[in-house]
Amino acid sequence: MRIVLASKSGVRKDILKKNNIEFEIEHSNVDEDQAKESLIDTGADPFLISKNLAELKSVKVSLKRPDEIVLGADSVVSLNNKLINKPKSREEALKILKMLNNSTHHLISSICISKNGSMIWNHTDKSTLKMKKLNEQQLKEYLSKIKTETLLAYGVYQIEADGLELFEEICGDMNSIMGLPIKPLMEYLKNLK
Repeated sequence: MRIVLASKSGVRKDILKKNNIEFEIEHSNVDEDQAKESLIDTGADPFLISKNLAELKSVKVSLKRPDEIVLGADSVVSLNNKLINKPKSREEALKILKMLNNSTHHLISSICISKNGSMIWNHTDKSTLKMKKLNEQQLKEYLSKIKTETLLAYGVYQIEADGLELFEEICGDMNSIMGLPIKPLMEYLKNLK
C-alpha cells in the first residue's frame, strides 16, 4: 500500500523507509504557529494541539488528493501541561533548554490518516523525558553541534542524533519521540489491506 506523507520531516521519511512503507510526499503548508495560537485561544492542551495539527495537515492534503491515504503527523513538547514551541533563534533555543534542564517533560506525537478530505483514523503517543542537570556551558556546547536550520525546523533536541546525551531518563517509544508512532500506524495499515 502506498500512502501520501503530508510532512517535510526528513526523520519521518526515514522511519517510513526503514519500515518498508511506500509513500509520496505532499507538503501541507499549514501555518502551524497560527493554528497553535488559535487552538491555545480556545483552551486546547498540548495533547489536543498535537492531534489537531496532525489532522489539519492530513485533511488539507487529502482534499487535494481524494481516494488516497494521507498521513499527517505532529509532535509537541509539553512542560507542566504548557506548550513549548520550536525556537525562532539560537537565543530562544538556549532559553528553552534552560527551562527543560533538570526537569521532566512530555513529548506528544500524533498521527492522522485521512481519505477524501476526512479523518478516518488517528493515534497519539505521550513519552516522558527527564533531562539531566546541565550547566549553561554544556547547553551552549550542545547547541553548537546543531545547524541553525535543523534547530529551527525540528526544535531543541534531535533524539536520533546528539540529543540523546541530554537525557537522564526516557520513557516511551523512540520512533514516537522522533515524531512518528510507527507501530500503531503499521497495525492500522495492515488492517486496511
